Amino acid sequence: MSLNSFGARSTLSFGGRDYEIYRLDALEKAGIDISRLPYSLKILLENLLRNEDGKNVTADDIRTLAQWDPKSPPTADISFMPGRVLMQDFTGVPLVVDLATMRDAVVELGGDPEKINPLSPAEMVIDHSVQVDVFGTPTAVQMNTRLEYERNQERYAFLRWAQTAFKNFQVVPPRTGIVHQVNLEYLARVVFAVQQGDKWYAYPDTVVGTDSHTTMVNGLGVLGWGVGGIEAEAALLGQPMSMLIPQVVGFRLTGKLPAGATATDLVLTVTEMLRKKGVVGMFVEFFGPGLHTLTLADRATIGNMSPEFGSTVAIFPVDEQTLRYLRFSGRSPEHVDFVDRYMNEQGLFHTAASPEAEYSSTLELDLSTVVPSIAGPRRPQDRVPLSEARESFAKILPSLVPPVPAGPVGATMEDGDESEEGDEEGIPVEMGGEEFDLNHGSVVIAAITSCTNTSNPSVMVGAGLVAKKAAERGLRAKPWVKTSLAPGSRVVTDYLNAAGLTPYLDEIGFYTVGYGCTTCIGNSGPLPPEISAAVEEGRLVVCSVLSGNRNFEGRIQGEVRANYLMSPPLVVAYALAGRMDIDLMNDPLDTDRDGNPVYLRDIWPLAEEIDEVIQSSLKEDMYRKSYAEVFTGDENWNALTVPEGDRYAWDAKSTYIARPPFFDNMPREAPATVNDITGARVLVMVGDSITTDHISPAGAIRANSPAGQYLISHGVEVKDFNTYGARRGNHEVMMRGTFANIRLRNHLAPGREGWWTRHFPDGNVVAIYDAAVRYQAEGVPLIVLAGKEYGTGSSRDWAAKGTRLLGVNAVLAESFERIHRSNLVGLGVLPLQYKAGQSAEKLGLTGEETYDIVGLSEGVRTIFADKREVTVRATKESGEVVEFPVIVRLDTAQEVTYYRHGGILQYVLRQMLAQ
Repeated sequence: MSLNSFGARSTLSFGGRDYEIYRLDALEKAGIDISRLPYSLKILLENLLRNEDGKNVTADDIRTLAQWDPKSPPTADISFMPGRVLMQDFTGVPLVVDLATMRDAVVELGGDPEKINPLSPAEMVIDHSVQVDVFGTPTAVQMNTRLEYERNQERYAFLRWAQTAFKNFQVVPPRTGIVHQVNLEYLARVVFAVQQGDKWYAYPDTVVGTDSHTTMVNGLGVLGWGVGGIEAEAALLGQPMSMLIPQVVGFRLTGKLPAGATATDLVLTVTEMLRKKGVVGMFVEFFGPGLHTLTLADRATIGNMSPEFGSTVAIFPVDEQTLRYLRFSGRSPEHVDFVDRYMNEQGLFHTAASPEAEYSSTLELDLSTVVPSIAGPRRPQDRVPLSEARESFAKILPSLVPPVPAGPVGATMEDGDESEEGDEEGIPVEMGGEEFDLNHGSVVIAAITSCTNTSNPSVMVGAGLVAKKAAERGLRAKPWVKTSLAPGSRVVTDYLNAAGLTPYLDEIGFYTVGYGCTTCIGNSGPLPPEISAAVEEGRLVVCSVLSGNRNFEGRIQGEVRANYLMSPPLVVAYALAGRMDIDLMNDPLDTDRDGNPVYLRDIWPLAEEIDEVIQSSLKEDMYRKSYAEVFTGDENWNALTVPEGDRYAWDAKSTYIARPPFFDNMPREAPATVNDITGARVLVMVGDSITTDHISPAGAIRANSPAGQYLISHGVEVKDFNTYGARRGNHEVMMRGTFANIRLRNHLAPGREGWWTRHFPDGNVVAIYDAAVRYQAEGVPLIVLAGKEYGTGSSRDWAAKGTRLLGVNAVLAESFERIHRSNLVGLGVLPLQYKAGQSAEKLGLTGEETYDIVGLSEGVRTIFADKREVTVRATKESGEVVEFPVIVRLDTAQEVTYYRHGGILQYVLRQMLAQ
């Protein structure tokens, strides 16, 4: 119970029941004006009022947040207690593995395993394991599901065990939908109404998720963001989340989207603007007269892309649009009325008359200026107007052509040919009785996929109408294009069926392949063998087009070097054209059955057409039917053999689920201080915008990679490799997969892409994993050198876990993305940042030096509280020393504590043992 220093505890009567709430206006009565605060900070403020305990949350913390200065940089930290934790299976399985391991560790240290239980609701949606193996056939979804269960039976049985072994833990089985759309359509409460003992409580729904796109629920007015699995575990076990009070950027919307522009075009524009502004670690809040013109689905599309522009959240306030969506998506009338009442009672409900808040800074977009756009070929923020797409691809093509393969391992760098010239002629292909040429720019994957857009009826119906008009003219996807449709929920299938659009999508090639993330996470499946052979023979730059949120290097499909994000209707259009080097605004897509040219404008639906279909086909009862038995699962799920017991029975032979070594030989007490890092070598040296996909890929495992060789040595056939994402429950696979992205360019191994480095002092080229093993045997600590935006992208904790297990003690970068920096701290890896204006290049560092990080041993608490700097000494082979100060990126006192303990979970375990 809160200490209630501000007298905020009160009663809200509704529906014949009294709810305990914590009133925000109590602060007004205490003389603190909070009316100027952004919506998101008011949600945080209620959280502090409700959780005030004098230790984690004090009256001073509440006062500091209430008196927030929008123009001051963030310096004060607070403790946030999320209402629930959301997971998908790629990130959720390792989380549950850790919880099971913690139970073992508690017992081994003399504690009670029952202490390891979620203390708040934890929900997992299995959506990341389905792959597009089969496509272009009516049976694709059934066949892909069968393969999914064959590959993942052990993982799914483990999750079934977790459902029974842990309290407050529920699993949404496969073939239901994508986690963020299921969250939006069903799991999100907006306002919690919960019973504890004989009392009822009401408070805003808040959530942290182990997927960075948890921010999609921001469109519903729910404050939530992505965190690493380690941080989520700590939150589940009752640990508050330490965070700096953020700056809040106000994004003012005016006008209305013009004809021909979609929500996807809008979000790509917003992404470009905010990434250019620089909002890493900030909250973004949308306001202005254009707000009411956006549907809830449009808002969710924007919220979903928050990680792509780097902000912690991208939130919209609760308003009439929110209530309308809750009603239509099948929430009970009583709950919708309760949300309405609570939010109005707390002054959190937005209307046209609501005063504008104060923000740290603002920027503005006139919606009427948005134009059709795509983004790529490597980053979501690299927006290209559709009218300039052909020229943009031609300009960037030379940089995408693969280099001639380097010489054999062990050769010197001069032995590799770094030629960037590829074959100019097309490669002839015969496939399925058809002959064609494959060229640079050929689109080989066209996927309507990802939570970003498959939640939005306007763009999904738009894609269906483009398909209908194209099919009626006799057009279909080109034979070299791997087409797929992966709806975000079963509701999408229902309304496409009701509208009569599914047969047309099927006819042009877009059969439903499954209900899951698929292509956007790298589960594209293999290209047809004939296509793969042509790509390799010609060293071709082939393309993918997808309605996703991520297009990082090596993520979508290993053989595809150019990846473009776009709206679902444009995905259909490019599949019909079959190539990127086309001007869709002026060139014909193809010719119809009568030989007449068909232009995009001929088959592009009017906004009125889309609205008419939505109104006639999308019904409220579709949501109720879809989610009536959401946790039940199908016959495949219920036929699984489920282990029993409150502790998991580890199988030493398993290549999927293994007990990780994070708690091995852990002392019951934390060390009083930490040691300096001396004599360190650089394992990896990289440039700017290194993503968590570069660090810990999620897609296919190559047979010649360290992870592939490990699986082969354990009797796993290549066809059964599955993906890195599906193997995240096994640390032996994942540590070998760290820095194993096929597009990684390590400066220590120039002329190569992939998992290579040099071991020092001998300078031999070896796999990064092999170098790490040698360094550990030699007792040599390791560091990573990086440029700007290190760790951008997905919130995958294995990017930090793998880094730690390879023996990396510190990462020195020009800047970090928020989630990955937190993950590094959570694993006991020290994030260090160059001072402004400095970099490895400017300091003359090559990565061949030995490194000392000096100042840690003086005591982390004192040092980092005062100046937060330590000294790095880099000693070259010649004996020359380069000495420079760096910033220690332990941003809060709690993070300092985590680091001293060796990580979050070690700290949490020791706390539990002390109780």
